[in-house]
Amino acid sequence: MIVRKYDSLPEEAKRIREEVFVEEQGFEEEFDTIDREAIHLVIFEEDKAVATCRAFLGKEEGEYVIGRLAVRKEYRGQAYGREIVRAGEEEIRILGGRRVRLAAQTRARGFYEKCGYSVQGEEFMDAVCPHIWMVKGLG
Repeated sequence: MIVRKYDSLPEEAKRIREEVFVEEQGFEEEFDTIDREAIHLVIFEEDKAVATCRAFLGKEEGEYVIGRLAVRKEYRGQAYGREIVRAGEEEIRILGGRRVRLAAQTRARGFYEKCGYSVQGEEFMDAVCPHIWMVKGLG
């Protein structure tokens, strides 16, 4: 397994996000202006891109946001989700971040809780599915 970092949205991340968010989950507005300012991480397994996320500066001092975390369907349940979260947190630490926020799909809440995140606020709708803000201090 290799994690690669990009300063712009790579084709590999774009394809994973299209498969997961657009084709599987029905989101229509997948790409936005944040993609231009975020760092993008992609996990490769034997030269195949299997997972991705992006990270960008949050609104509060020392805060970063992880988003658009996606794992290709055939690679789920093999710890790639946990690894891409860990890689995102490590990049944020390198950038001086002390806290991470993310808007989790409510069905993924348990996954993020296992990664050390806590719920912050109320559930809200984002396009076609309910989400909830979650936070984690990086210490």
